[in-house]
Amino acid sequence: MGVNPMKLYYYFSLIPESLIVSMLDPESFGNYFAIGSQKRSRGQAIFFEVDPDKLPDSRWLHEAARKCVPHEDGAPRKSTYLRIYRVLESLPLSALKRLYLATSDGRVLGLDSAEHAVEANRPVHLYQELCPVSPRVVSTLNPVAFGRQITDPTESVWVPKIVFAELKLEELALNPETAKADNLPYPNIEHLRDCIKELKNRYSKPNKMVIRQVREEVLYRTIRSGFFVAEPNGMLYYPFPDKSDLETIHYTWWHSALSSLGA
Repeated sequence: MGVNPMKLYYYFSLIPESLIVSMLDPESFGNYFAIGSQKRSRGQAIFFEVDPDKLPDSRWLHEAARKCVPHEDGAPRKSTYLRIYRVLESLPLSALKRLYLATSDGRVLGLDSAEHAVEANRPVHLYQELCPVSPRVVSTLNPVAFGRQITDPTESVWVPKIVFAELKLEELALNPETAKADNLPYPNIEHLRDCIKELKNRYSKPNKMVIRQVREEVLYRTIRSGFFVAEPNGMLYYPFPDKSDLETIHYTWWHSALSSLGA
């Protein structure tokens, strides 16, 4: 287990939204957070490592140092919650480091941020909002434009910051009328098809909600381009590995993702 008693790690978790301090390194923390210390409960985990020097209030560091101390028997403190409400909006984008995806059996994949190249001539996108709200939306806006609009305070519905993922639509994006969708594991695929057709043909707005609130875990195999963190004047992009890298470099994680609840 990756333990350094001299170092505290800070994590921003999306499930649930919280700021956590731990004595575990990211891979060990992801394993613990997904499985639990008693191996009794399992659940997917998605979290960012946070740069403590970029936290908005230095008192959080003092609180972490006071609370996150070894147990009486010397065992490391695995997780201490610092904040559980409106965490995302309080963190500057510069504080977010790597993004980590943990499967329900504790395999952890780390993603680095990168420049995002806007994709031309793609008519429709499917977005899963993750934090602080969680609807699933089809949109004619590319990820940059979508993130900018959803965080625009002049809009009637907006949030200060948002984390979302772009999901696969495959041929439905180009031909919702007749394209096959047998390999897309979304509930009520015909409703999704109708939403895309309406958006492309006669809908007056660029976004249309498919599901008001998605409660199930993210199916990692449905991730298309990757994950985004957006605010009105900035964005971070964490590209998802392509299939060849998943099947070679990240084989162990990918096999776990396909065979667990995160499949």
